Amino acid sequence: MTPTPASADASEFAGRTALVTGAARGVGKETVALLHARGARVVAVDLRPDVTALEDAYPGVLAVRGDITREETAVHAVSSAQDAFGGLDILVNNAGRTLNKPVTETTAEDWDTVMAVNARGSFLFAREAFRVMRSRGGGSIVSTGSYAGTVALPDGVAYSASKGALAQLTKVLAVEGGPWNIRANLVAAGVIETDFLDTFRPDSRAYLASFADAQPLGRVAQPEEIAEILCFLASPRSGFITGAVVPADGGFTAV
Repeated sequence: MTPTPASADASEFAGRTALVTGAARGVGKETVALLHARGARVVAVDLRPDVTALEDAYPGVLAVRGDITREETAVHAVSSAQDAFGGLDILVNNAGRTLNKPVTETTAEDWDTVMAVNARGSFLFAREAFRVMRSRGGGSIVSTGSYAGTVALPDGVAYSASKGALAQLTKVLAVEGGPWNIRANLVAAGVIETDFLDTFRPDSRAYLASFADAQPLGRVAQPEEIAEILCFLASPRSGFITGAVVPADGGFTAV
C-alpha cells in the first residue's frame, strides 16, 4: 500500500507564483495539482497539446505549450508568469527524457536529444527564473533528477550523464543564488510508475516490477509521492536546504 503524505497547509503557497515544466502528465501534473491546491498561481509548460486541459482542471492555472529545449520557450514562459501573475517565485524543472541503449549503440543524435531536454532545457529555465527571482528578493528552484545521476546503470550513458549534469547545475545555482536568497535543490527520484517508462523499452512493466523487488521498500514510487517532495523543497518549510540532492528511491541507493 502506498502511504498518503500528510497534507500541508492549504494556503502554504498563497501569493506565490510557480512554473512547472513537463506539466501535462505524471509527476509534473501531480505537482501542478499540489501547488494549485495549496494556493499557488501556476504556469504549466509542456510540449504536449493536452497541457491546455490543466486550465480547465485547475482554474487559474496558465498553460504554455512549447519545447523546453528552445531558448524562446523559456523566455516566453517566464515572461508569461510575470505578465499574468506579477512575477515568479518557484521553478520546478520536471520535464525529462530518457534513453535505454548501450554506449556503443548510442548515437550522437541520441546524446544531443537527451542532453537537450534534461540539461539544456533545465538550464534555460533556471537562468530565466534566476533573473526574475534575484530582482524579487529570492525564490526556489527544484528539479526532478534521478538516482541514475549518482549511480551507474547499464544502457543509460546519455540519461545518467544528463541527470548528473542537472545535479551539478543545481549545486551551482545554490552557490550563486545564496546571496540573493535563491535556493536550488534536486530530487534524485527512483523508478516511478508513470507512462514515461513506456517510451524507452517494450518490456517496461516487467522492468518496473524488477525494480520494485530490488528496493528495500519493495515497490516503486507513485507520481504524487515525488510531487510531494518537490513541493516541500519549494516551500518555506525547507528554508535552510539548498544545494541538496535528495534521494527518493525507496532505498535503492542505500543497498
